[in-house]
Amino acid sequence: MKKMTRRFKMGSVKDLKIIKVATKQEHGIGRFIYSDRYSVFDWGEMPDKIPNKGASIAILGAYFFEKLEKIGIPTHFLGLVEKDKVKKLADVEFPSNTMQIKLLRVIKPGLNGNIYDYSQYKNRDGGFLIPLEVIYRNFLPPGSSVFKRLKNGEINPQDLGLDSMPVPNQKLYKPIYDVSTKLEITDRYMSWKEAQQISGMNDEELSALKELTNYINNFITKEFSKIGLVNEDGKIEVGFDLNRKLMLVDVFGTLDECRFTYVGLPVSKEIARIYYRNSEWNTAVEEAKKKDRQHWKEICTVKPEPLPSRLKTLISQVYCGCTNEITKRVWFKDIPALKNILEEIKIELKL
Repeated sequence: MKKMTRRFKMGSVKDLKIIKVATKQEHGIGRFIYSDRYSVFDWGEMPDKIPNKGASIAILGAYFFEKLEKIGIPTHFLGLVEKDKVKKLADVEFPSNTMQIKLLRVIKPGLNGNIYDYSQYKNRDGGFLIPLEVIYRNFLPPGSSVFKRLKNGEINPQDLGLDSMPVPNQKLYKPIYDVSTKLEITDRYMSWKEAQQISGMNDEELSALKELTNYINNFITKEFSKIGLVNEDGKIEVGFDLNRKLMLVDVFGTLDECRFTYVGLPVSKEIARIYYRNSEWNTAVEEAKKKDRQHWKEICTVKPEPLPSRLKTLISQVYCGCTNEITKRVWFKDIPALKNILEEIKIELKL
């Protein structure tokens, strides 16, 4: 195999090494390197790191991908990398933060002023990333973006299939499947009709995407219920393979892609969101977004402070504990039982 020639920083939490570039005729090959960086409120990289976060995400992601492979759901997963060798999870000896994947072409939409142009997605063959994130919601926790969108009049309860205005922590008898942009500067929610238009999907492909989202939602709910956690919401990303069939990409079911709770306590990066939510920095972020959705970070005058040391350690233990308990293997040593970690977090955040 050729040596990796290019490395990119993807978003705020992982890097990508390209081994072989994707083309119209064949998938590329790449490696996701999951870092200990984290992000909240679309800020990008925060001022400190969460120890072992990257490896815990990579291992848990690999565990779920391998489960889907066994039932025939296509994914871009090829294996975890240990000592520069690509291995299945059962053959990996030590925690790895590097995942080998099939690469798809990323076709960025054009930008005319503040308007994105998705015309190049029309009538295109396969082998590319679909420019959408699909979100499933089983509960509406207080931090859900749904409440902000309802308050701003961007949507109404009927758009969500609800008869009346929801309340925080509401359990949904029927999951809500939401959709947002993937390749714009700031994620933008939209109707399914617009999502179909910008992505160039036909009715059958759109239906298949919704069915896949529903399956993943139920799959993750079942997996986390085994360790006593509730799957409140999460997201998936997809692409078209070379035959224009749906392929699950990125990673799913981890604490970065989902919100879980344990007896009402958050078990995800929502812990960091709770800490920062009432900060001067978050207030400044919200004001900047109101002024300019495209350049809000550039005009935001306040920077985030690092997490308190003990809270950072506890968040690290949450990531490691979930991976240990879901996979039923001790990847990370000296990690307390998840329920004990969460009780201490409750005290730390004064919840």
